Amino acid sequence: MLSNRELSRYERQMLIPDWGKSGQRKLKKAGVLVAGAGGLGSAILTYLAVAGIGNIRIVDSDRVELGNLNRQVLHTDKDISRYKVDSAKEKLELLNPDIKVEAIKAKITRSNIFKLVGNYLIVDALDNLPARLLLNRAAMKTVLPLFHGAVYGFEGRATTIIPGKTACLRCLYQDVLPGKIPVVGVTPAVIGCIQATEVIKYILGTGNLLEDRLLVYDGLSMKFSEVKLKKNPDCRDCGNTADLTGKD
Repeated sequence: MLSNRELSRYERQMLIPDWGKSGQRKLKKAGVLVAGAGGLGSAILTYLAVAGIGNIRIVDSDRVELGNLNRQVLHTDKDISRYKVDSAKEKLELLNPDIKVEAIKAKITRSNIFKLVGNYLIVDALDNLPARLLLNRAAMKTVLPLFHGAVYGFEGRATTIIPGKTACLRCLYQDVLPGKIPVVGVTPAVIGCIQATEVIKYILGTGNLLEDRLLVYDGLSMKFSEVKLKKNPDCRDCGNTADLTGKD
């Protein structure tokens, strides 16, 4: 049930066709895991929280540093040296006290990935490929959707992966980018909002998801383009030779 407080809070979005009270109840019942509480995570978490996602699980092992603050807008100078998950949980509960936020201080590993995911929808807000591929493998095995986003400078990309239906993350990425990734704060804000939009659409069962479509954003030219994705039949995670045992 939605309380009078929630009905008032979400009034404007419940006016959207195919949303209404029934859609808002779907959001309240939903559980979403956001892996990463940095630049992408800040935007994703903020807009999932204010939309009324009832159960949000944040996983991150890092502490806030001064060099994070040009893009990780859930954190401030006062949060430096705090764990990002604690800082993020505090801000989200201020933004929306009607939701449940779970903060987990942990690195994503082969041994804990399935426990972390549980039955939650999976949002990739990470900045390293090995951990992203662990999320991908967990999505394939649990048959849960994976909402992927990545940024580089003024550029970003997003896609929605539906196990058994679309190409997976391993079909898309093979190589690891070395060193620190350059990024301006507006880019993860744009891509993170797109990822949050996809999560909301998936839960509501409305609109067209970014299935087998990689949406590419170029902030310098202010253009969006699309790349069609295809499954790799020999993919180790989703193809005919898939090995979901946790081994690489």
